[in-house]
Amino acid sequence: MNARSLAVSALLQIDEGAYANLAVPPLLDRSGLSDRDRHFVTELVYGTTRMRRACDWLVGRFVDRPLDPDVRAALRLGAYQLHFLGTPPHAAVSATVDAAPKRARGLVNAVLRKVANAPITWPDVATRLSYPDWIVDVLLADLGEVDGVAALEAMNRSVAPVERADGYVQDAASQQVAAFVAALPGERILDLCAAPGGKATTLAGSGFVVAADIRAHRARLIAENAARLGTTNLAVVQADGRCPPFPAGAFDRVLVDAPCSGLGVLHRRPDARWRHQPSDVEALAELQRALLAGAAELVRPGGSLVYSVCTMTAAETTGIADWLAARLPDWRPVPPPWPGGLLLPQAAGTDGMFLVALTRPG
Repeated sequence: MNARSLAVSALLQIDEGAYANLAVPPLLDRSGLSDRDRHFVTELVYGTTRMRRACDWLVGRFVDRPLDPDVRAALRLGAYQLHFLGTPPHAAVSATVDAAPKRARGLVNAVLRKVANAPITWPDVATRLSYPDWIVDVLLADLGEVDGVAALEAMNRSVAPVERADGYVQDAASQQVAAFVAALPGERILDLCAAPGGKATTLAGSGFVVAADIRAHRARLIAENAARLGTTNLAVVQADGRCPPFPAGAFDRVLVDAPCSGLGVLHRRPDARWRHQPSDVEALAELQRALLAGAAELVRPGGSLVYSVCTMTAAETTGIADWLAARLPDWRPVPPPWPGGLLLPQAAGTDGMFLVALTRPG
């Protein structure tokens, strides 16, 4: 298969529910493609998935019938090349037609030629930026229109992976969270929601880390990453952070890098924007509060509690910070490294991230 045919196959799998980061590598491993073409496939699949709504609108102006999934995937792929990759029309159209199912090549050719030549007047911001309406509505309401649109635009751009000195790939924002925990030699640190282990393995360079996760396979992933990195001073525990199996006051520092809606990492997870529902945000905020309630009991007097999430919704960021301040009124806030504790993805080309930290009286 050539690069575009392989991309259509991947897009079909994603449409059927596969995760992009799990669907693409096996296809590439069996493809025999050159490194250049492998990178091209990844760009095509991730970009087309990310810009799916916009591509559907570009195509939909010229289609008056239901489309089979494989035909729709080919048309999306062509529209992405024409309007987001800047591929010359003759190349984008002819190569995509070759990757389309034979029965529909005439249709694909005709539609993509119209897409290539038609002027564009986007109907709304959500279609132009290719997000579900609810994500656009939430982020513009919570961040303001200027910052919200800028964040959404930033997450439509691919970002290069960031490699730590030990070879582990981890976004710079996550690295800053681990640094902010400021673990000291000899301290006991709990990473309550630690998988896949990026922050835990960093923290283990200073103190002794207990890395916990509720799911067995995710706990194994932490252990595998720690072993691969040669990390010592780290113990992996399968545990529910809402009722953690540790004595009160057992840790100098507790990090709750909580499950969240992930709306700050949509540039790296192209299919995630289509998986979440509006109801997820409040359900996750409830989980975050439960995790923090359990975590606070484990902090020794004088120790610190750090909360971080890779999202930007008010319910999961400032809402949680306000809830913590009301629940722990005697705890002293620690100044965050970013204004208001929120790092927007457009600020430095990183993930969107929020953190808040409190020191227990003692």
